[in-house]
Amino acid sequence: MSLSPDHVARALRHLRKSDPVLADVIRRVGPFQFEPRRGRFQSLVRSILAQQISTAVARSMLRKLEARLAPSKLTPLSLGQLSFDELRGLGLSRQKASYLQDLTEKVVSKTVKLHRVHRLTDEEIIDELIQVKGIGRWTVQMFLISCLGRPDVFAPDDFGLRSAIQKLYGLPDLPKRAEAEEIAAPWRPHATVASWYLWRSLELVAE
Repeated sequence: MSLSPDHVARALRHLRKSDPVLADVIRRVGPFQFEPRRGRFQSLVRSILAQQISTAVARSMLRKLEARLAPSKLTPLSLGQLSFDELRGLGLSRQKASYLQDLTEKVVSKTVKLHRVHRLTDEEIIDELIQVKGIGRWTVQMFLISCLGRPDVFAPDDFGLRSAIQKLYGLPDLPKRAEAEEIAAPWRPHATVASWYLWRSLELVAE
């Protein structure tokens, strides 16, 4: 199942009915606008590059990597041709270079079967992808949303979601995992759409 227009319409009806706070956010943000990214391998590469650095720096690093591979596209086979030292020469940390090499090796060897993940449940995809060094549960949850468009994903460890929940629900501190999941419970089975609105709520100015 993915985020089809019909699913989004059902999700909005459910969220408005089940959570008055979120209903107000939906009103203020406006229409749901989301398009899953193409390229599963490329999406995971971007996620690894983006860890613990700014979006601008991560984008710059990705552009350097793509330029180095040109005229070939970013694929497991093309990336696998770069040595550890070549990756380091593009500005990647030792850790990220090793993570990309591990991802590449596991995809090429089909230890991680990216071509079939769409057939798996969310939890099965998490189990499949955390075999890769540097990919944890949060990274896979972002992959489930941004690349596969899975409809019921909530990442309680995401700082942006926790910040939005704290602000919208008037909490004195960032919510712990259990508290965030309790607040998110009424959103099921449409947590992805709810999460998108929470992220967008951080861009709203006070009315």
